[in-house]
Amino acid sequence: MSPLSIQDPVTTLQSARSFLFVPGDRPERFSKAVASGTDVVIVDLEDAVSTQNKDSALQAVTAWLSGTGHAVVRIGRDKDVEALIGLPGLLGVMVPKAEIPGGLLRISEAVERPVIALIESASGVLAANSLASVPGVARLAFGELDLAADIAAQPNQRSMLLARSLLVLASRSQGLPGPLDGVTAKLDDDSMLNEDLHAALELGMSGKLLVHPRQVGITHSVFRPSDEEVKWAQRVVESVKGGQAVVKVDGVMVDAPVLLRAQAILARAACNP
Repeated sequence: MSPLSIQDPVTTLQSARSFLFVPGDRPERFSKAVASGTDVVIVDLEDAVSTQNKDSALQAVTAWLSGTGHAVVRIGRDKDVEALIGLPGLLGVMVPKAEIPGGLLRISEAVERPVIALIESASGVLAANSLASVPGVARLAFGELDLAADIAAQPNQRSMLLARSLLVLASRSQGLPGPLDGVTAKLDDDSMLNEDLHAALELGMSGKLLVHPRQVGITHSVFRPSDEEVKWAQRVVESVKGGQAVVKVDGVMVDAPVLLRAQAILARAACNP
C-alpha cells in the first residue's frame, strides 16, 4: 500500500476499482488479501464474523491496523467505531445498511476518515441521494443480496437494475465517483463475474466488491479500457485541438458528450495501468 493511501484516503477510496473482503476473525488472511493486488482490503466485522468471535475479531483488526496493515473496516457494532479511532492504518469505514445521513456523518467525524455507505435496503436506496450528500462519504456501495432479501426479489441484473441506476444517479448528482457494485457470490464462475463487471461498467459503476482474491485480476482487466478504446479517445481529444467548428472521428461527429466520454476513458486508463 502506497503512502498516498494514508495521506489521502479519500483519493484512495474514490479511485479504487477493487475492494476485497476478508473476515476480521481470520488475521492470517489479512496479508494474503493485500498480496492479491486488490486496490483496497476491507476487513469485515459484520456478516463474515460469528457473534461469539466479534470481540476477538475486533482485537485482531485493531492490532493489524496499529502496525503494518492498511484497510477499510466494515463495522457491525457501535463499539467497533470507538475502537477504530486513531488507528494509523485505517483507510475508512464501511457502514452497512446505510439509511440515515446523520449516522454516517457521526461515524466519519468520530474516526476522522471517509465513509463508504453500503446500501442494502429499500429505505437506503430511496435515501441514496441524501446519503451521497453527507460530508465524509467518499463512495456509495451496493449490497445486492441484502436488498433482494429486503424486497423479496431475486438477486440478478434484471431485478436489481433500478436500484443500481439510482445509486449511479445519486453518486453523480453529489459529485462522487461511480458506486461500487455488489459481490458476485459464485467464486468459481469467471463468466458470471465477467458478465456482472461489464453490466456494472455499462451502468456507470466504477468499482466492485469482491469476496475472493481470484476475482481481483478479472476486475482490473474489465475496468481497464481496451487499447482500441484508448486509441479512439486519443483521436477524439486530438481532433478538437484544431479549433474547427465541426469535427468527425471515425465518421461520427464529435460534440461535447463525445468529448467527455473520451476524456473519461483516458482518465480510467491513467488510473488502470
